[in-house]
Amino acid sequence: VTHMAFTWYGNQTDSEARRFGSLAVVFPLIERMNVMSIINQHVPADPQADFDYGTTLSLLMAARLSSPMGLSNVAQWAQDTGADILWGMPPNKINDDRLGRALDAFFEQRHSILASLALYVSREFDVPLNELHYDPTHILLEGEYEEATARVKEVIDRSGKKEVVRSNDQLGPAHITKGRATDDAPNGSLMIHAGLCTFVDEFGPLPLYGHTVDGNQNGRKAVDEQLALLCKHLKPAKLTMISDRGTFSVGHLLRLRAAGHSNAICSAPWGEFRELFDKHRKTLLWKHASYLSIEQQRRRNTGSLLPQEHYELAVLRHTLKDDATDKEIACRVIFVFSTADQKVVRKQRKKQIDSIREDLEKTQKNVSRRGPYSDEDSVARRIARLTGKKDAAKYFSWKMTKLTKREQEGLPKPGRGCRPATHRFEFTFDEAAWRVDEEYDGYSVVVTTVPQNRASGDEVFTKFKQQIYSEQVNRSFKGPLAIQPVFLQTPERVEALVFLMIIVLMLYYLLQRHYRQSVPDDAPQKEHRTTTRTILEAFSSYSLLIHYHRLGCEVQPTALTTRQREILQQLGFSTPAQILSHRLPRPPT
Repeated sequence: VTHMAFTWYGNQTDSEARRFGSLAVVFPLIERMNVMSIINQHVPADPQADFDYGTTLSLLMAARLSSPMGLSNVAQWAQDTGADILWGMPPNKINDDRLGRALDAFFEQRHSILASLALYVSREFDVPLNELHYDPTHILLEGEYEEATARVKEVIDRSGKKEVVRSNDQLGPAHITKGRATDDAPNGSLMIHAGLCTFVDEFGPLPLYGHTVDGNQNGRKAVDEQLALLCKHLKPAKLTMISDRGTFSVGHLLRLRAAGHSNAICSAPWGEFRELFDKHRKTLLWKHASYLSIEQQRRRNTGSLLPQEHYELAVLRHTLKDDATDKEIACRVIFVFSTADQKVVRKQRKKQIDSIREDLEKTQKNVSRRGPYSDEDSVARRIARLTGKKDAAKYFSWKMTKLTKREQEGLPKPGRGCRPATHRFEFTFDEAAWRVDEEYDGYSVVVTTVPQNRASGDEVFTKFKQQIYSEQVNRSFKGPLAIQPVFLQTPERVEALVFLMIIVLMLYYLLQRHYRQSVPDDAPQKEHRTTTRTILEAFSSYSLLIHYHRLGCEVQPTALTTRQREILQQLGFSTPAQILSHRLPRPPT
């Protein structure tokens, strides 16, 4: 007997499919994080309102996590995915005006809401707050924002006898203004800066808190304000703050000390410690660092013949003095040598030197044949343009020397299209300065106030290298979550959306952290490195079916795949069927 499977055409149906997708894991996590309740505690809605702020804003969070979109597109997204059913908000009630008003309310308590969520997540998911990596990033904005002005009030008021830390409705939004040009921000770009505080351990990074500063402010200002807000809202008993050299200052170390039981691990500008390095260079005791990048670990495990790079450390006890206050603070200066960095720096320098020399030689030939733009002013502009901000430009010097009448007469007859030269272009290369700089290639410095009995120099350096995860979080902030570019009506709503996206970022990384924590020790290494992106992609095809009847519509969850069910079990989340059965009434009899 032959068994055959037939596929046939059926009649057209009014049933619809909703792309439920990532909501299968996002909604349970929003509930587990207690997002709606915490928002409503801080910004209770009018009792007459159709929907509270917690419901409205958590829906916006899920929408932004699903796909970057404007406020006017959230209603269509909710209808397409079934979020309107899950949140109990009809699409015609999800409009940009309602969402905008919710952002306005959120702005008034943004620091407190974010802190309450961070503290709740810390308790609920067992995340300590004793070590936080800080890293600022710029956020580009589109539009005019004519209402944007410099903050009328500073975060920290030091004018009185006691410092006052302002936040929430006492603090205006960050000033949307022109900031420093970067690779992805051309001159004239409007921006603000957002600094994120991230916890890092073996399960990866988890952003927990953040703050914004004006687009034209620097890292020192940002980390000063961030520390003040951390102490006011999170109140950590002990804190080690880890950050990059843009935030380094003696004042920052002193402020952490004044906060009580707080310490810093911070890279510092090499120029500020080069003299100290030269003074002790011959007596420094160097040791190999235990830290290796993932790639270097792989090379050693596989016996790869590729270059096996390493770090060397030398620790020096030192005392720093703040010129503004004359206060001193004891610290450890960790000088770092990287074999990989040395190679990279030398390769980049040689490339710059060769490029500048080639352009100068072309200029020399052009001047000698009196070609176009060979006058002194044109030559000066050309050299300024070709050297730009290249570090290697400092090794070169040049001058235009006017030829004497005898020198002009001794020149060969100019070629066709050329005129007799009137100047001689000369340039020199300072090889001695180049050799001096080479002696410092591969060196950097990390400063810490963490006591020796709490962490060795090697342990401090390992903690500092985890800063790369904080930078990864910032890339996600502007990449998969696409906080930029931002289009909103007012600076207050821009600020509110940035803070809301910090919560979304927390949710994004908490999902993979929660999953990794539940993976058995003997599971494959790939399972231990499962990312949120992988989890969300596993549910990308999951749908709901909507059947329309005379009395209403019936919502029918589809069957989960084996992998989808495994993920939900690993996370300890309810299935879509269980969630919907609790949120929707039974069919009428």
